[in-house]
Amino acid sequence: MRILLVGAGGVGNAIAKIAATRNFYEQIVVSDYNQSRADEVIEWIRKRHGDEIASKFISAKIDAGSAANVTDLCREHGITHVLNAVEPKFVPTVFSGAFSANVHYLDMAMSLSEAHPDDPFHKPGIKLGDQQFALSEQWERAGLLALVGIGVEPGLSNVFARYAQDHLFSEIDEVSVKDGGNLVVRDEAGNEIFAPSFSIWTTIEECLNPPVLWSKDKGFYTTMPFSEPEVFEFPEGIGAVECVNVEHEEVTMLPAVINANKFSFKYGLGNEFIGILKTLHALGLDQTKPHRVRSAQGPVDVSPRDMVAAVLPDPATIGPRMTGKTCAGVLVTGKDHDGKLRATYLYHVADNEWTMENYESQAVVWQTAFNPLIALELLATGVWQGEGVLGPESFDAKPFLDLMSSSTGYQQRWFAQERLPAQPLALPESLI
Repeated sequence: MRILLVGAGGVGNAIAKIAATRNFYEQIVVSDYNQSRADEVIEWIRKRHGDEIASKFISAKIDAGSAANVTDLCREHGITHVLNAVEPKFVPTVFSGAFSANVHYLDMAMSLSEAHPDDPFHKPGIKLGDQQFALSEQWERAGLLALVGIGVEPGLSNVFARYAQDHLFSEIDEVSVKDGGNLVVRDEAGNEIFAPSFSIWTTIEECLNPPVLWSKDKGFYTTMPFSEPEVFEFPEGIGAVECVNVEHEEVTMLPAVINANKFSFKYGLGNEFIGILKTLHALGLDQTKPHRVRSAQGPVDVSPRDMVAAVLPDPATIGPRMTGKTCAGVLVTGKDHDGKLRATYLYHVADNEWTMENYESQAVVWQTAFNPLIALELLATGVWQGEGVLGPESFDAKPFLDLMSSSTGYQQRWFAQERLPAQPLALPESLI
């Protein structure tokens, strides 16, 4: 297996570092528009693991906005699998470039949505991933696999949902992804600052677009951003966090495979974060269309959203100033195999102190990064096989979770925590 890793930012950096501890591949080409970022992570691997392991990594410059450039790099390096670790706005070109090169493809965020032109807060338009799934037959005819949405959310969350269906429930009422944490970022003086732990470009896209929901009686429908707030008690000391509806891929992916009455995604943002996002929207700073602005070099065209990203701390650099944990999980409600009501929260927690100590990667990007590597390892060994455009929910979940948690695997424990069926948002007192 020869892998082209597209992007050496926060997630791509963590992917390369984790990959250095595994041996299922022949070579990884770490590529970035700024090649020095790729060189830096390879040097980190060299210092941490030695020359022999570092020799399996080489750097390259890439323009993720050019499908032809992706194709050329694949052919130049004899690539078998492309792993896309850049912002979702580049999905169409990286996805197309991989197909043209006749290689398999993986990503962690899918093609962007477009709101319904007339009724965006009730009806979906083009949903997340629609443009990729529409090409599934084309990929299948070519004998290629595009494994899409294989980060943490989507990704691990999809695996949890599939495991719940196959092993824990006889009937599922609702699958609701619940993501939250108690992460705090401080400046040099110790003051808490606004510093999103993931790409602000992606965060704005997720949080300000109309959230998509699915129910058996309605099908896909939309609602207002930040709607249906609820307080969810997260485990491992994180505590109660208010969660709201957010647009996310799981809702568009899971109904095709998982038999449930309802799907939702709720993100624990907090009032301050929501207020800032609303302000960005009110000021038009969430727009992606370039605007002509003055500069010392004369007028230039700048996207307001790109400008916001430029002035905020790089998520890849905030780890040393971050404390706390992040939790990714899926709350599944329904009936167990005895017909009794059941509510189970399947989850994984990443502690920033641990990820920084072991990988010098902040918790959120690190938690995203190990999932596509597990998938690649399962594909390399033939445990997972498939053709077409497929999500992780299309594959047997148990091998993934076994490799994730085993002492010879990725050594990441996951949990299936039982909740009271009548009150699944809260932890039983015995667990608090």
